[in-house]
Amino acid sequence: MALVDIPGSKSITARALFLAAAADGVTTLQRPLRSDDTEGFAEGLVRLGYRVGRTPDAWQVDGRPEGPAVTEADVYCRDGATTSRFLPTLAAAGHGTYRFDASPQMRRRPLLPLTRALRDLGVDLRHEQAEGHHPLTVTAHGVDGGEVTLDAGQSSQYLTALLLLGPLTRTGLRITVTDLVSAPYVEITIAMMRAFGVEVGREGNTYVVPPGGYRATTYPIEPDASTASYFFAAAAVTGGEVTVPGLGRGALQGDLGFVDVLRRMGARVDIAADRTTVTGTGELHGLTVDMRDISDTMPTLAAIAPFASGPVRIENVANTRVKECDRLDACAENLRRLGVEVTTGPDWIEIRPGTPEAADIKTYGDHRIVMSFAVTGLRTLGISFDDPGCVRKTFPGFHEAFVELRKDIVG
Repeated sequence: MALVDIPGSKSITARALFLAAAADGVTTLQRPLRSDDTEGFAEGLVRLGYRVGRTPDAWQVDGRPEGPAVTEADVYCRDGATTSRFLPTLAAAGHGTYRFDASPQMRRRPLLPLTRALRDLGVDLRHEQAEGHHPLTVTAHGVDGGEVTLDAGQSSQYLTALLLLGPLTRTGLRITVTDLVSAPYVEITIAMMRAFGVEVGREGNTYVVPPGGYRATTYPIEPDASTASYFFAAAAVTGGEVTVPGLGRGALQGDLGFVDVLRRMGARVDIAADRTTVTGTGELHGLTVDMRDISDTMPTLAAIAPFASGPVRIENVANTRVKECDRLDACAENLRRLGVEVTTGPDWIEIRPGTPEAADIKTYGDHRIVMSFAVTGLRTLGISFDDPGCVRKTFPGFHEAFVELRKDIVG
């Protein structure tokens, strides 16, 4: 049995950094994720004039409800989608001129539904090159608030950014959503806003956010459920047992629902108050599963699908095509490199049972492709990666942790 210490949630750490920066007072974040994405977010806050004190186990942020402490800043968002979407939204509530740019990978990812909504709210925002993409400049004069319509069918982060902005507006926000993917991430946002003193209302497809700002607090960061999926999948595919402490009943993250997929495939799952355990039973069944709400774990399932006794069909995951890479095609390509039969459509992938062979995995610089196919490597010798280091985005110590896991559950 392996007891695995998973780093803090990337999604929760990013939201907590925004909330802490916007709150009135000093917030302490306990056990935040330290990775390229979250360090980039913290550095972005520093560039905007916020004080961020960092120790190994806690970060302290001096909140500024009035917005950035500087009137001009140039912020580089690295590869971080949350950084690239949340920080311009935070800056819009201040007063000054703020330029944001990002890596070539992040420049390719879409922003337009969010930036359109911000413009509809009166924010002076200009894309410097391709419309709807970084780099961009926000000339901020605060945000009055009001009503806005948003399409969040590509990313729930667009809605999260506007929800987080709401209490910083003068009159509050009413956000009507026409489409929404990864809805559990929005529930994370609403629960965290409540912890910082704001209650979000709901009227059908309209979210109602009051003005009034946030209260500083001490906030613990739970382990990352998306990262935990690789370790849970490892148990299911090897017949071992993995326990992740800190993720149990009441966890904020919807991606813990991945263990229910493993249960359907034949693994034993025990979710306790403060931990989750997955035990492999020596068999995995094929299935058809809708992963729209837990799409970050789609590559994890794809990577273990060849070991199932029947086909694995994953549906409703069109949004995975606009992540760090086109994850649906990346999974298909790499499975074919391993000698596995795969078919795909606009929003689905079907994987036939097979015996993967040694191959070099093409990662596209995507941390989730590396971590997913590392699970395949537990039963297939000779798997390598063209960019193994890209895991630093969310879990710099992943490879070392997986070596230890292999010792514990494979031998």
